[in-house]
Amino acid sequence: MIETRQLSKRYGDLVAVDGISFKVEPGQVLGFLGPNGAGKSTTMKMLAGFLAPTSGSATVGGFDIESQSLEAKRVIGYLPEGAPSYGEMTVHEFLEFIADVRGLKGDLREKRLDDSIARLHLERVLEQPIDTLSKGFKRRVGLAQAILHDPAVLILDEPTDGLDPNQKHEVRTLINAMSHNKTIIVSTHLLEEVHAVCTRAIIIAAGRILADATPSELEARSRYHQAVSLTAENVKAAKEALARVADVASIEVDPQDGRITAFPKPGRSIFVAVGDALKAQGVVVRELALEAGRLDEVFRTVTQGAIGKEART
Repeated sequence: MIETRQLSKRYGDLVAVDGISFKVEPGQVLGFLGPNGAGKSTTMKMLAGFLAPTSGSATVGGFDIESQSLEAKRVIGYLPEGAPSYGEMTVHEFLEFIADVRGLKGDLREKRLDDSIARLHLERVLEQPIDTLSKGFKRRVGLAQAILHDPAVLILDEPTDGLDPNQKHEVRTLINAMSHNKTIIVSTHLLEEVHAVCTRAIIIAAGRILADATPSELEARSRYHQAVSLTAENVKAAKEALARVADVASIEVDPQDGRITAFPKPGRSIFVAVGDALKAQGVVVRELALEAGRLDEVFRTVTQGAIGKEART
């Protein structure tokens, strides 16, 4: 449904997006991750037809974003950064306007309006001018217009920005519910959002793709993958017990909360052995957990290296 081929965007000497290529298949939710200025929003604007690429190409739903821009836009629902709208309109007037733009008529029009309003819980603010809404409700209105025409492709730039925890949960539930029959790209800086909604993640920095994998595959790159973390009443005794486990490569203690992490030697599993060693030494353990890996650590490792290289050049 989405394919980019060496897609690039330059502003004079500034390279915002530097020859990125990827495909997104139907049913996938792709998380687009990166630090500020990485090129996420620029890429999404090019896919949505708001910016023309400097070089390279992309197709959405089989339509070229430049030579078949109208056809491509018909299959896209786009939530841009900041969710711009017409502040003097009421929510109802704005959604009716979007329905006009999308060419919705008759029973289908009413059905799509009712569905979008209900999914984003906008009933009680329908007659309020958009300028009077909270940031969270403005974001919900932006999402409502993006899904109004039931598009095959959704491009969502920071969809939960400004929402409270309950609203974030509702939006993530909505994305998951729609994902089975849509292709969705979600730009986010919230790593927990990747776990909540994404089946795949791309990490981008300095306009280049640095990683492309499932969340679990990315976590497996973490030094914490298969590590064992625990809290114990006697930290010294716990460390001594862990040091006796042959496959433990190193032990670290968090100076803030006293949490202990035992790291395995490459390719080794230490969870059972760690539990047995602690029990044998009579160490009272309050919590014992096997780490899947830490996405935030992988993100920092991948992006900081790229940013440092960019600064040196």
